Amino acid sequence: MLNMGRRHIQPELLDQAAPEEARKSLADLVKLNSRFGGHGILRTLLAAVTQPSEAFSLLDVGAASGDTARFIHELYPRAIVVSLDRNATNLALAPSPRLRGDAFRLPFAADSFDFVFTSLFLHHFQDDEIVDLLRRFRQIARRAVLISDLERHLVSYCFLPATRWLYGWHKLTLHDGPISVRAAFTSDELRDLAVRAGLHVAVVTTHHPSFRISLVGNCIG
Repeated sequence: MLNMGRRHIQPELLDQAAPEEARKSLADLVKLNSRFGGHGILRTLLAAVTQPSEAFSLLDVGAASGDTARFIHELYPRAIVVSLDRNATNLALAPSPRLRGDAFRLPFAADSFDFVFTSLFLHHFQDDEIVDLLRRFRQIARRAVLISDLERHLVSYCFLPATRWLYGWHKLTLHDGPISVRAAFTSDELRDLAVRAGLHVAVVTTHHPSFRISLVGNCIG
């Protein structure tokens, strides 16, 4: 029987995929963000920590094809968003400024950005690695670390296979999506990891029907 009671991490295919196949799966991820909650959650997170006409800087870690940067620029034309990803194929589609790099070896000094944001990224790592990443993000962010990820739930696990006929999800997406859900979090788990990393957790929200979780971790207490 499928066990959704704890995190279970398995390898995913996207990072090893051929460029053309990877682009098709990345297009699915953009569709999931735009139609099924990702961008809406980002809008809510930013509204909680910024003003509508504000100029701010944000580092998007695990940016993939850069749809976060494009969406933020629509909302906040004065914002500076740096997209960072270690996969050159993914990052080639992102708008400038973009940087290929390792999240565990970020080439930035303390307080380099107002915000560090990550979406659908942390679930790829073990708990201790996540705490390490969040500590690094906390050092770089002057104001807050913003997290958007999946909720580990049977509904989200079944969503992609159940809607394949309607949306035509790519085979990589169909393989990686359920694996990502099994590696994802409950709200208490994500909160505990952030606290272990020294973040002052302001808000943890579970979003339905998208079955995602967001967290605002303040860097100034």
